[in-house]
Amino acid sequence: MAKLLYIEGSPRGERSKSTAVAQAFLKAYQVAHPQDSVETLDLWSVSLPTFDGDMLDAKYAVLHGQAHTAEQAAAWKTVSDMAASFAAADKYLISVPMWNFSIPYKVKHFFDIIIQPGLTFSFSPKTGYQGLVTGKKAVIVYARGGAYGPGTGAEAYDLQTRTLGGLLGFIGITEQHNILVEPTLAGADAVAQTIDKAGEEAHKVAQSF
Repeated sequence: MAKLLYIEGSPRGERSKSTAVAQAFLKAYQVAHPQDSVETLDLWSVSLPTFDGDMLDAKYAVLHGQAHTAEQAAAWKTVSDMAASFAAADKYLISVPMWNFSIPYKVKHFFDIIIQPGLTFSFSPKTGYQGLVTGKKAVIVYARGGAYGPGTGAEAYDLQTRTLGGLLGFIGITEQHNILVEPTLAGADAVAQTIDKAGEEAHKVAQSF
């Protein structure tokens, strides 16, 4: 039995196009893989800790090979627990809208917490950076108001897939399947067709994921 972690990155609820396509994926996934467990992490309904103070000092202590103070150890445990919970999944589904050509601050905040030395990546002068969250795969649903995918001529503005895809790849999740939901600011009929098309792709991918 495998565990799928679904990270919901939009605050728009039922109005979210990325969430709608992700839900289509989940519905098909649970039919195709009834033995697997699914956990949902809605980043807008949880309180993410501020990465400063003792937590930040704890990170620098790790980087410099220094022992943690009691306060730093307590703060670092919060980080390590979040990173361990993330790494415990076998597969990932992430739905994320485009904000200012990139990703919402809550999504970046989450990964800023869990991407830490010794927890999700390592570094050595000989081998350089190496991801520690390996042997896993992810499906990412990217929704955006405009069209920025291959062949649109606006690819340079797509910091969304490069940012999140880069972060996942850095920690070792290199097997990624992107589902693009674009453009979502067209007319109602066109948007409905876009959602249907992305939903069909999500359904197909879920069956073999």
